[in-house]
Amino acid sequence: MENNDLVLIADLKNEKTRELAFQTLVKKYQERLYWHIRKIVMDHDDADDILQNTFIKIWRSIDKFREESSLYTWLYRIATNESLTFINSNKRRSLVPMNDTSEFLMNNLESDEYFDGDEIQMRLQEAILKLPEKQRIVFNLKYFEEMKYEEMSQVLDTSVGALKASFHHAVKKVEEYLKNID
Repeated sequence: MENNDLVLIADLKNEKTRELAFQTLVKKYQERLYWHIRKIVMDHDDADDILQNTFIKIWRSIDKFREESSLYTWLYRIATNESLTFINSNKRRSLVPMNDTSEFLMNNLESDEYFDGDEIQMRLQEAILKLPEKQRIVFNLKYFEEMKYEEMSQVLDTSVGALKASFHHAVKKVEEYLKNID
């Protein structure tokens, strides 16, 4: 684990330095976590809300962090779980029956006024959204975040071999989807 993170964790667990350390943690990880969440939920406002929930959960549970993984992977695990919980609860609450998550997320992407990608980026996002949830998250973590499989394994609590297989299948599906666009 990075030495700065070890100091940060110690400061977060110390009542006297907790608030300042938490501000440092937010500054250090806010943008990376935002974009990770945004790639999962596809909407700026939802990503902001989930990011806030993620930091609340981190604040409340820092004393339970056992330091078996890096701070970075622990934060990503919380952000991922918060994002998936959000998607699942929105699907359940939705008045329109959602047969699959990709339709819900595509609607989010299309209605997101902050999405400034061109046609190619929109098609790539469409292709990614067609993937099963796990493949989509693995693809995003590997392709956009350039996360190592070992770290991903800790975030997603899955074996490295399964993650490599998921990424391989995801890449094939994305390529196939992009090839078949008019």
